[in-house]
Parts: sequence; C-alpha cells; structure tokens
Amino acid sequence: MAHQFHIPVLGLGYSIDTPLKIARYGISSVVSIVDDELIERMRRYHMEKHQLNYVHIFKNTTDYRSKRITAYLDLLNDLVNIQFDLLKKQDFVEGSDICRYFELLPENSQLKQGYDLMMDYPEGQAKRIFQDILRKRMKVGAIDVNIMSKVDKLNFDKDDQYLGDENTDALAALRGFAKSKVQSSIVLSAGMNPRLYSYLTAFDDFYPDQTGTFKKKIILKVSDFRSAFIQAKFLAKKGLWVAEFRIESGLNCGGHAFATDGYLLGPILEEFKQKKNSMIAELYQLYVTALLERESDQTALPEQRISVQGGIGTSIENEFLLQHYQVNSTGWGSPFLLVPEVTNVDEQTLTQLAGSTEKDFYLSNSSPLGVLFNNFKGSSIEEQRLERIEKGRPGSPCTKKYLCTNTEFTAQPICIASREYQNLKLKQLQTLALSEQEFKQQFDAITEKVCLCEGLCASTYIKTGTAKAKESKAVAICPGPNLAYFSNIYSLEQMVNHIYGKADLLAKVKRPHFLIKELDLYIDYLQTEIQTHLKDLNDKKQKQLNKFKIQLLEGIDYYKTLFSQQAQLIRTQFYDELLVSENKLNNTVI
Repeated sequence: MAHQFHIPVLGLGYSIDTPLKIARYGISSVVSIVDDELIERMRRYHMEKHQLNYVHIFKNTTDYRSKRITAYLDLLNDLVNIQFDLLKKQDFVEGSDICRYFELLPENSQLKQGYDLMMDYPEGQAKRIFQDILRKRMKVGAIDVNIMSKVDKLNFDKDDQYLGDENTDALAALRGFAKSKVQSSIVLSAGMNPRLYSYLTAFDDFYPDQTGTFKKKIILKVSDFRSAFIQAKFLAKKGLWVAEFRIESGLNCGGHAFATDGYLLGPILEEFKQKKNSMIAELYQLYVTALLERESDQTALPEQRISVQGGIGTSIENEFLLQHYQVNSTGWGSPFLLVPEVTNVDEQTLTQLAGSTEKDFYLSNSSPLGVLFNNFKGSSIEEQRLERIEKGRPGSPCTKKYLCTNTEFTAQPICIASREYQNLKLKQLQTLALSEQEFKQQFDAITEKVCLCEGLCASTYIKTGTAKAKESKAVAICPGPNLAYFSNIYSLEQMVNHIYGKADLLAKVKRPHFLIKELDLYIDYLQTEIQTHLKDLNDKKQKQLNKFKIQLLEGIDYYKTLFSQQAQLIRTQFYDELLVSENKLNNTVI
C-alpha cells in the first residue's frame, strides 16, 4: 500500500465512486454494493460522462443484481487503470498529477523520500532513470467493496416462489464482486452470516492461485477479538484466509453503531496485539488442512493485516495507533465528507456539516434494521419524517425493499420504516388502551424509523444531477461524532496533510482525545440503557448492566496505565478528562 490510511465505506452513495477520485493517487477506499439501483444509475452516469456506450441492465434480466454490480465494478476498474496509466506517463512538473501522487505520501515513505531526492537532481539521464524507477514502484489504490452481512433479503418471483439461497441480496452482491475484474478486497461487516461466508467457497478468486496470489481478499470488520477469531476460524476451516481484521469502535464511528459489552477500543487493540501471533498460528493450521483437502499445494502463510477506524482525529492519534498497537493502517471516514472532491455530499448538506457542533450528532433508533444509527440533526430526511407525521401519513413509500425484515402483519417481510408497516402498527397501537404517555412513547418509537435506502442515496443523486423528477430529495447522512470538530470544507491535500501531520486542521479546536470520547459515548449509552429499563429491570438485565459498567471501569484502569506510559499522551488535559469520565461512571447507579 502506498498510504497508511484508507477511506471506509460511507453510507450507500457517499463513497460509491470515490475510487474514481483518489485511487490513482494510491489511496484505497470502500464502495457499498448493497444498492444495485444506485449502482446501475452511477454506471450510466459515468459511462455517459466518459462517452462510453451504456446498455441498461433491466430488472427482468436473469441475475440482474449480480450483473449490475459486476458491470459497475468492471467500469471502475477500467477507468481507474486508465487514469493511473496516464498519470504515470506524465512529466514530473509542478502541478502535475504525478507530482501530486508523491506529494500526498507521508514523509516517512521511502517512495516520498526518493521523490524528494529525485526532484533535487539536475536535469539529465540520471534524473530520468530515477524517475522511471519511481514510476515502477507506484501503486494504485484499491477498489474495495462492502457488504453488510445481515442485509440479506430473501427474494421471490412474481408467483411468490422463493428464488433460492444464491439469489438472496447478500449472496447476489458477493457474486457480482466475485465475477468482476477488480483485484481487491470484500469488507464483510455487521456480524456473521454463515450462508454468505460459505458461499465464498464457490469462487476460486478467494483462494491462492498457482503463484500463491489472491485475486480477491477477505476483510472482516469487527469490534472485538473474540468475534473476530470465531469468524476467522469458520472461514479458515473452509480454506479461506482473512487478509485483514478491520477493527472499528463500537460507538465512536459513523453509520450503524454496534456497541460492545463495554469493551473499549484501547483494550480491544491490546488484545489483538498480544494474541495476534497465536491467532495466526491456529488459523494457519485450520487453513492448511482445508487447502490440502481441496488438493491445493499453495500452503504458504499469507499476510494478515490489522487496521483500525472510528473517531481518529489528529495525526498524533493516528501515529500512536500505528506505533503503539502496531496496526498496519487506519481508517478516516467522516472527515472526508467535508472533502467535495472525494465524496458525494450535496451543497446544502455540506454547508450544514461544516457549521455543525457536537449537539448536532446523536445516536438514534431511526434505522429499520433495529440497530443504533449515528444521525445528524440538520438532515432533510428528519424534516421530511416530521412533515409526514404532521400530515397524518407517517412512514415512507418502500420502493427498493432492501431492509424488509418484518413479518408481523404480512406473509412476506416488509420494512418497518415503510408507510404500510407504520400504518398497520399504529392501528394496532390504538387498540391497546394505553395511557397518553405510553401511547406517545410507542408512537414516537414506531415513527422514528426513516427510509435509509432512499435517504443515503439522495445526496449523490442531487450532486450528480441524476435525481428523477418525482424522487425524494430528502437526505439521510450518518457521520460519526468526530465530524463535529472539523468546521470547514477541505481539499484532498488539506485532509491528507492533516492525517500525516504536515498540517493541523484542528489546531485551535478543543476536542477530547478519541479514546476518551469513545469512553464518554459508552457511559452515555449505559445511562440510556438504565433509563430505558427502569420499569422492567429484571435480575438478568441488571447483571448485564453491572458487567457492562465493570468492563468500562477496567478499561479506565487500562487507560490510566497507558497514559502514563506514552509520552505523546502525557497531557494533563487528557488525564483530567479521564478522571472526570471515571467519576461520571462511578456515579452511575444501576
């Protein structure tokens, strides 16, 4: 990898074509392949933009979802390779893309140091030879893809006949990636899906070829060591190697928030650091055994990387993670929503994000998946939700149906953000003879859900001018709370230089250390859980909450030791903030 950071998946549309904007500079990013409607529209947009012949893949085409994803990824692959080849042929002159490639690299990069040395050479043959050496060592950024494992809707034909396991949403998306020309990684997130994981074995690209090379790799996005190890062993027993564990903070992140049982990021990273070698040894034995059963002789030990993402905000925090926990790379997501040349954020939302403060970011129950969701108070989809309630028509028209999981009222699953479901649920609510307060609480809980399938694409359609006439323009956006501290609109150079410590975009901003910020988010989460269960707090739930609190206290003890050992973290402000958080937790009574 040319860079020490990557850009994680951002919603559905925000990073849908990010590789076309940054891969030629060696920066890797992740594209969501959940929404084939969005993917097909973006394929048309980019083919027409590049004057290529576009042929629509209709929904009545056999295996249309998989084919749309394959076609789009092949397009990205071709366009990125063209961009990269053209870039490498450029002369090293000020303002050129090839110079930009090298100038974006971190100062400790051998490639960057070689470039700086070459630029000081006098003109002549030696300089040209040096330039050719640099060109040969340049690497393009990866076009990685993401599937949320649990977003795996069953599909039926027009006669309500089940189309089979291989045609569920997640498996069809996987097939689309597997059949593409892209040589990159699939990021599997949101927990384990045995059916999806087993389907990986159907594609040779996930196994080493005759040269020991993996054309496609597996990345697991995880939030703790135990679940990571369980998932990796499941795959290793099938001869599938996890190329990277991508560790994400449970709460200090964007999008859906999967809270751990009180395990904080620092202790989680420490466990990976301490147990990495023994884990690799155990996985390797399972992996080799499975490969031999497949009659494969490519049994060399593959590389296994560890990366981390969620709430990182300064170069000091970034460098600390790389050095102390020995991770291979870090993920920077939400801050790039403020970089228009990298992500798809419409002008109105971009302005709102740049002017936001801490109070504008909150954990909500607005996701139809029933998982906590990071939300932004200024989003237009929230305004639309309230307007629909005011008009007596809560809920959204359900056109895409990616998140249909509820069968409470219907034979086939429907989405709990849909108008159909909310209408049925509210009618049921009116028959329960609840008190005014209880009715309001349940009414609010039902109508809080919003359509993410449309909302997380709207900004992309607005920015690219591809929105249809009667299509909702209400934007849903899900930044992590870390975005509150970035208060401007930035260029790619500004953000990358900030990551590597060449500049400081937060020089005058008062901001908690990212590890303490996560701790505070967990304490707030615990307090909310206690309030939620005040009326029905049974022994089992009480034990669970007490265990959660104890785990947080153990995390605080770990941080006290950590802060005293790390020179770059010895700042009175951070230690004092830790003590304030500890006091807040100690005063939290279960």
